[in-house]
Amino acid sequence: MTSARTRRADLLRTRARANRAASAERRATARAARRVRAGARSLTTHVIALGVSRETVKGVAKALQGVAKKERSNGLKGKRARIRRTARGFKRHAVTVYRYTRAQVAQIAAQYKPRKPEYKAVRAALIAA
Repeated sequence: MTSARTRRADLLRTRARANRAASAERRATARAARRVRAGARSLTTHVIALGVSRETVKGVAKALQGVAKKERSNGLKGKRARIRRTARGFKRHAVTVYRYTRAQVAQIAAQYKPRKPEYKAVRAALIAA
């Protein structure tokens, strides 16, 4: 049986860990929102700036990337950039990525037809921004 002091220390440690995680997520959201206001960013950054959960960010971002790929052939072109992507800590491969302004993301989101209610809310926020 553990003592009251040990249980209290465990509680405080768990609470501190949860607070740090929540604070890190708030900072990431604020940083993404600031970057989106500054210029063209990736679709994932635009979704992170809305402050939604990680799972929702992944799902919406991948869906928007698919829509953006289709829209590229219709004349909606993001700003191309070359980055060096690391695979398992080494072998830095050059990859082409696209960065979009808020107006371009709103056009892409207008073509996106989600089914999940939380994805629909993200779509509405992207169009409104």
